[in-house]
Formats: sequence, C-alpha cells, structure tokens
Amino acid sequence: MRRSRPTLLVVTGLVALLCALLLASPRADKLSQPLRRDSPTATSQTPPTSIAAHLASGSLAQLSTLYLAGTARRTLARLDVKGRASKSGYSREKFGQAWRDLDRNGCDQRNDVLRRDLRRVRFKPGTYGCVVLRGTLISLYSGRKVRFVRGPSSYQVPIDHVVALSDAWQKGAHRWSTAKRERFANDFLELRATDLHSNASKGDSDAASWLPPRKAHRCRYVARQIAVKSKYGLWVTKAEREAMLRVLSGCRNLGMPRSRPVPLG
Repeated sequence: MRRSRPTLLVVTGLVALLCALLLASPRADKLSQPLRRDSPTATSQTPPTSIAAHLASGSLAQLSTLYLAGTARRTLARLDVKGRASKSGYSREKFGQAWRDLDRNGCDQRNDVLRRDLRRVRFKPGTYGCVVLRGTLISLYSGRKVRFVRGPSSYQVPIDHVVALSDAWQKGAHRWSTAKRERFANDFLELRATDLHSNASKGDSDAASWLPPRKAHRCRYVARQIAVKSKYGLWVTKAEREAMLRVLSGCRNLGMPRSRPVPLG
C-alpha cells in the first residue's frame, strides 16, 4: 500500500523538526565542536563530531561514545598518594603458590597467560590445550619477536607482574592476608608475557623509574598498572603519580583494562 503525499510530507516535517530541536540545544552546540586532545570527553576513537552527523549517518548507537570519557585519569586521581612502606619482611613466598590454577580451568596461570599472549601456539598432546609447547611472542614492552619453546630456553619468555610484587608489598600488600596476596600474584590483569630483557630491566620498578621502551605501549601499560592498583587498593607515591600523569597527558583518554578468563583451545 503506497503512502499518500500528505502523509509523507508530515513525516518529513516531523524529522526535520526533531533535527532542528536537537541542533538548537546547548548540548548539541558543545558536541558539534571538535574534540581536543585534552578534552575530558575525548575517546580513543574519533566519533562523528555532532548529533546531526549521527542522525545523518544513521549511527545513533554510536552517539553514546560522545559521553564516554576515558577512566584512567579519573581512577588515578582516586588512588591514595603515600610514601613507600618498608620492604622489610618481603619475599616471593609471601604471595603464595606461583602459577596456581585460581580460575580452576585445569591449567596453571603461567600456561594460561602464554596461551593468551603468544601467537601460533602449539600444545602438548593430551593436555586439552593446557601445556604450551611453543609459540611466538611479540613483546608489548619492546616490540621484540621472541620464539618460545618449552624446555631449557623457556626462560626467554618470562611472565611479568605488571605491578611488581615488591612494589605492591611496599604500597599496601604487606597488610594483606596470604590468600589475597596469592590472588593478586595470579590475577590475569596483573600478568603479562614479555621478553627477558624488558623483564630484567624493569625489576621491581614502578612507573617513576621504568616504562616500556616501546613508547606506543606506555599508555596501555600505565592504564593497566592503575587498574591493578585500583582493584586491590594499593597506593602510589607522589613521583609515581606524576610519572603516570605525564604518560597519560600524551594519550587519548583510556578506558580501564579488565581481568578476564582465557578461553581454552
């Protein structure tokens, strides 16, 4: 059944009126301005610059991205700023069993992280995708390509604690129970496969004394440290906070990474 010409004119008029009302609103005027790099509403993507653009493109679902500010800076602002506590009493053993299968998927955390972070992964037959035999790492910290082969050379691909355990100990973890420290040390959010050189050069440094040599990854690295410290209630030092802010000042506003299970297979 064809619509009559008067009906079409009415529909067209209503759509035009809606667009005019939206464009006349103060909110629309703000959103129609280009997003500056330091704008609190800038996102990691470049969305259409106005409500009118969204209406014209039919991408109303993307309109919400204009209101999504990155959370890394806001989360950092909520972290306590204190000096380091004493390192006295610290040991790796205070963080419980290394690579414990805390998610109970049948695989230890080290193999889970290798499966997540390596490419072209091959598994030991009969282990149901748990034991990684070989794979290739492109280190996020340095950009280096490292071949992983299980055996005497597997140390070439260590698993980094994004927030070093010693650093965590001096910024709140010394007060925790052993069970909480064990959860922290085996949290996927806190673990990252990397190259040996980067892992050794980082040691137990925080962001004030070490950042990934690959500058393109520094924003995500700092955001992950902030996410870990926020999740577990760790504090930052004044120098550490300033170093993080310097990194974030050169980034688009970042959302916070989240810990998630690693699928088998």
